[in-house]
Amino acid sequence: MDITPITRAAVSDEVFARLVDEILSGRLAPGDALPAERELAERFGVNRHAIREALKGVRQARLVHIAQGGKTRVLDWRENAGLEVLSTLASVGVVPPIRLLRDVTEMRRSVAADAARLCAERASDSQRAAIVELADDYPDGGYAADAAFWTAVIEGSGNLAYLLALNTLLAGMRGVGESVFGALGLDGELFDRRAHVELARRIADGDGDGAHRLTSELLGRVIVSLDALASEVSIEDATSGVPGN
Repeated sequence: MDITPITRAAVSDEVFARLVDEILSGRLAPGDALPAERELAERFGVNRHAIREALKGVRQARLVHIAQGGKTRVLDWRENAGLEVLSTLASVGVVPPIRLLRDVTEMRRSVAADAARLCAERASDSQRAAIVELADDYPDGGYAADAAFWTAVIEGSGNLAYLLALNTLLAGMRGVGESVFGALGLDGELFDRRAHVELARRIADGDGDGAHRLTSELLGRVIVSLDALASEVSIEDATSGVPGN
């Protein structure tokens, strides 16, 4: 482990981030034992309370476990970690950001499309009215308005797991690259007010299949764009060493 002391005020969040970086980058491999709390405190230059809190977070993320004999050993994040490590995966470069964005948006489309279908079938009259109102008041773009709209749709679906997944996916998208969506021209869905109004109408009419199809089309646009962007990057990488390129 190549760890340098933390020079600013000691906080457990910073220690947590450093430990997660070591694990996701592979510098700490599955099965490796973490140093004892005292040693970690000395390496990071922080108190043991900060180390203890950081380790609690790493365990909750299912990146380490307490093995027989009391040692804290690294787990394989591919087999044990949850969606909460999405943004960290991108920040440490374990997974290319474009691929991660693509995977996140693909899952978001699947969850949202099924939630829209369920919402059309299950939502109460008040929930349908709220969704229609959010669509009618939908601005010309904006992540906050979009998040509010989809939160209402998923709440109307009655699926708690979908709601929690949406929260995690939105946090992951913000951490992975929300700021680059506009720069790369990937935020077209946010500006399509007409599609949101039409989706709200289908939900209000109880048209589950229609709501599913429209959601898949609307949220699939960014996936198509990311696929094209990933292909361009791959071509550039493949030709970067070819004479004349």
